[in-house]
Amino acid sequence: MKTKNSILLIVALLAASYILNAQEGAKKEQLDSVIISSSRIHLPFKENSRTITVISSKDIMESTATNVAELLQQVAGVDMRCRGVNGMQADLYIRGGSFDQTLLLIDGIKVEDAQTGHHTMNMALPLEVIERIEIIKGPAARVFGQNAFTGAINIVTKSNADKLNVAGFQLGSFGQQHVSGTAGKEFGNSSVIAHASVNTSDGYRHNTDFENQNYFVKSSFNKNNTPINVIGYFTERKFGANGFYASPSAINQYEETQSSLVGVSTNFKSKKFTITPRMYWKRNQDMYVFIRENPAIYRNLHQTNKVGAEFNASYTSKAGVTGFGVDVAKVYLSSNNLGKREREMVTVFLEHRFKFADDKLDVTPGIAVNHFSDFKFHAFPGIDFGYQLNDKVKLYANAGYTYRIPTYTDLYYSDPTTLGNENLNPEEAITEEIGLKYFNNNFNVSAAIFNRDSNNLIDYVKENESDKWQATNIQDLNSFGVEANASYGFKSLGFNQNFNLGYTYLKEKLDSNSFKFSRYSINSLKHHFITTFRSQFLKNVSQSIVYKFAERTNGESYSVVDAKITLDLKAFQVSIIGNNIFNEAYTETNLVPMPKGNVLLDFKYRF
Repeated sequence: MKTKNSILLIVALLAASYILNAQEGAKKEQLDSVIISSSRIHLPFKENSRTITVISSKDIMESTATNVAELLQQVAGVDMRCRGVNGMQADLYIRGGSFDQTLLLIDGIKVEDAQTGHHTMNMALPLEVIERIEIIKGPAARVFGQNAFTGAINIVTKSNADKLNVAGFQLGSFGQQHVSGTAGKEFGNSSVIAHASVNTSDGYRHNTDFENQNYFVKSSFNKNNTPINVIGYFTERKFGANGFYASPSAINQYEETQSSLVGVSTNFKSKKFTITPRMYWKRNQDMYVFIRENPAIYRNLHQTNKVGAEFNASYTSKAGVTGFGVDVAKVYLSSNNLGKREREMVTVFLEHRFKFADDKLDVTPGIAVNHFSDFKFHAFPGIDFGYQLNDKVKLYANAGYTYRIPTYTDLYYSDPTTLGNENLNPEEAITEEIGLKYFNNNFNVSAAIFNRDSNNLIDYVKENESDKWQATNIQDLNSFGVEANASYGFKSLGFNQNFNLGYTYLKEKLDSNSFKFSRYSINSLKHHFITTFRSQFLKNVSQSIVYKFAERTNGESYSVVDAKITLDLKAFQVSIIGNNIFNEAYTETNLVPMPKGNVLLDFKYRF
């Protein structure tokens, strides 16, 4: 009852603000001109026939978030399960899928980890270098290949180098300190962007201290002709992992990870052709010890390398736009637990966008065919439909087949309580979705209904309590959901205000199995409600407040409120960020208690 009353109170206050201040309309930041760059057929945000959310650079700047994990927690339908603060260890879920079923991309480069999806968010970039984040929900395998089981997230880096000269310093609760510097320079036909940051904390409870270092560089050459873009990123995380894995009673766990990415891409354009080749190398190293003070008791060390090359293209003709591409990659794993493994992957993509009925109806069928050296051939077709009722309203529908091959952890991991299973089959799913989008100058609304039938889901099960957990294909799962989002911009006292609502409902039906014990019982977000209000009433002062309500399928629920106030004095900017300001007691995963109310002071200097 207390939670429901809290929701009603906040909705009532925001609705009152809407009524009192909506006399003057203020144009919201327009998304029409944003080209969704994560697919071969590049389309404006408004013309896509899928459920896509774009977090713009303005959204990032005004947000209460200080890292990508916190930012994604403010998107309905994205279940970001963090262990501790600052996203030091976080798992990414979309629409009830697992952390192994969501693909992360950086400037279109796939950065999944073959060892385990637990490392996906290791590659999340610092907010200072991000231009926008594209969140594609639903089946995306025909566009990206395997791992895009329930969706994909593409982080697009900044390109305007001259507007990036910022030095920052943060300090706050739990001994948090964060020093960062971002600089950019245009050199006529070329540019360079560089970022470095160090983030440390004493921890909010025993053995949750951390140190995080990030280094990023992006260079562009020959920008006025055939551009060559080079990006490099390195991040290292060292953190106490009190209860993060195994059981909550394992309070002395410790982990160190290193992740790096080097990518080179270019772009060729003619009247009808657009061709984008790229090459990349992604590396991840993970060291885990069960007893921090005595690594000899139990220690794992994994090193994963992925080397890949892509060729993507689109061709425009009277029949529409054809997108096609080839993705070739090889994975190398060296591990004291998982052994030495190699995997070769080849994926061929083909899709075509037709337009009918005076260009009001668009139909985009497509297919991706994939070959894994250890899992043979797979094909995943899909199709998108869209109908533009008028300039403001679009109806859309899509359906697709998708799958995920087991990670090396699923296949080969072994410890005193767990056994992998090298005979696992890939997970499979068929997903359907219908939706509606409404765009106006200052008011946007979208809604969607989706259904996913998943087969051969991987779980760790056992028959007797004394047995070891073993990875097994046992579960068939139906996931049905409804999602709605609304955004309204208005003017009050001469300043722009913005109000966002997001809600996702998820109902999951799991077929029963014959095993008595299951490690990964389904515990998705049944109800997920997000409200964000960004406002300004004084010339140099702005504020943001975020309300997050979550209820999981096991009945647990929690409400968290974050707030931020910013004083902007041109060159100097000072913010006070409050997280969980009402001291909600809750966990997001593995019974790890999240921090109570905490405060962060953020200082920035633009030069």
